[in-house]
Amino acid sequence: MSKAAMLAAIRRGLKRGPLPADQAAMLQGRLAAHPRHLIPARSRLPRVEQVDLFVRNLEKEFGTVARVPDLDAVPEAVADYLAGQNLPGALVMAPHPELRAVPWSTRPMLTIREGRAEATDTVSVQHAFAGIAETGTMMLPSAPERPVTLNLLADTEIAVLHASRIVGAYEEAWDLLRAERGAMPRNVMLVTGPSRSADIEQTLELGAHGPRRVHVVLVDDLSAGSAAEAAAR
Repeated sequence: MSKAAMLAAIRRGLKRGPLPADQAAMLQGRLAAHPRHLIPARSRLPRVEQVDLFVRNLEKEFGTVARVPDLDAVPEAVADYLAGQNLPGALVMAPHPELRAVPWSTRPMLTIREGRAEATDTVSVQHAFAGIAETGTMMLPSAPERPVTLNLLADTEIAVLHASRIVGAYEEAWDLLRAERGAMPRNVMLVTGPSRSADIEQTLELGAHGPRRVHVVLVDDLSAGSAAEAAAR
């Protein structure tokens, strides 16, 4: 079903036609000039310290991080993580151009399939759009090159994130998304560590509604100039 057909079905269910002109204008105005919220002081740090804050906050929420110098080191980091968790080497990977350019052949024991995740997939590899230091959160907007199912179905999610894509606060991540994508995507997932719930007898259960493990391969691509600038602030 197309997006237009879905919206038409919702309108019929609500017994409502298209928005009146004044309400449509108000909605368009809000989209064009969205309100900006406060930027927490804890996120106002030099870039290098924001990266460290992101790592600390993610690890506090049961996520794990492996830092690598470049994309060429990603296959080894993924293989080492899977071996350490006694997980199979079969992966479903986002068809993102950057992930396709990774030299996966250097680890021939890894078996990679591109596309959407299925219920039978154990490990997924996703491409993270941005990281948010204030809470250790990854921003994962839906796109053909970033299937949403990779964030939900596999028991273990591995995300490749560039240090240069880590910002201090949520507002800055939304700014980045608007600047690069223009119109908002159909879905934006904000992932802070593995899925978890304590609804039953207040016992923490990992993997309640999604991955049981979230592992970030963090590519340290901050230039020497950026690091020096951050240190001087």
